[in-house]
Amino acid sequence: MLSIPLIRFATAQDAHAIAEMSRDCIEHGLGWSWTTGRVRAAIGDPCSNAIAIGAHGAIIGFGIMQYGEFSAHLALLAVHPDCRQRGLGARLIDWLEQPARVAGIERIHVEARADNPRAIAFYCQHGYAQCGRVSRYYRGLIDAVQLEKRLAAAVHESRSVP
Repeated sequence: MLSIPLIRFATAQDAHAIAEMSRDCIEHGLGWSWTTGRVRAAIGDPCSNAIAIGAHGAIIGFGIMQYGEFSAHLALLAVHPDCRQRGLGARLIDWLEQPARVAGIERIHVEARADNPRAIAFYCQHGYAQCGRVSRYYRGLIDAVQLEKRLAAAVHESRSVP
């Protein structure tokens, strides 16, 4: 019987493992931007969700989404290389998108390294469309491909003051 790992909220105890995985799987060759302290701050941010798959200290996948009033930003998403192609990334992204849908958020933005066609293809397979490119976005070295997923039509009413 195949065991399906549960997604759970990340805790401060997970911050170091998530930061290391970000460094190794996302930021490789760029230095370390999502340090333990930065991940810990995201975990404690009331406008973000940080989720993980795996036991404390043995994380096999994680995601961090920052939610605004009308849009959200998928800041980080990774699955350990040994655990890819099992649907874990899809489960993580679906989990993070659900609160955005419930809140009526219109769109989600994410950046992917231009030198990572697998990540770009993954996001496109999950409804994201390329919408731009930022030259030398990552540490002045690597371009970013900007992607966006539209969740809801604009439903905001302009308010007039009598």
